Amino acid sequence: MPETADGLTFTLRPFRREDAAALAALFFSSVHEVGSRDYTFEQVAAWAPKPLSPETYIEKAADGRFFLIAEDEEGRLLAYGDLEADGHIDHLYAHPDAAGKGVASALYAALEAHARAQGMARLYVEASEAAKRLFERRGFTVVKRRDFDLRGTAIHNYAMEKRLEG
Repeated sequence: MPETADGLTFTLRPFRREDAAALAALFFSSVHEVGSRDYTFEQVAAWAPKPLSPETYIEKAADGRFFLIAEDEEGRLLAYGDLEADGHIDHLYAHPDAAGKGVASALYAALEAHARAQGMARLYVEASEAAKRLFERRGFTVVKRRDFDLRGTAIHNYAMEKRLEG
């Protein structure tokens, strides 16, 4: 069933092997274009020095995680997210053209609905500055700020969680 957010019409569907290369490009452009709003050039370059291998996505999808794609009516991938069996949200990224338009929020809602259906008690994530804002709006709390070195560059994110009881 198509969904609409901020003028974009899209469908949520499971990951398919043929999505892998497009997701690698989406991740890279999201980090570099959206991430650069909150992080320095050096931090963004350390975070994603090059696109991930398409094989990375194929391997992730094969490990049993719940992996969703948002695609528009022309089949263009707008965003993706995944949920591991222990409640960890590993990736939730939107293409720069879809960032801030509700697509990632719709994906998150589907991930949470799946988690609840599976009886998960909590969701957790390591969130960038932009993702932190999204997750806070969805009821997550910051456990701690994580400052670390990535490829010789100081960077940070946030350990966050949400209890699903009730």
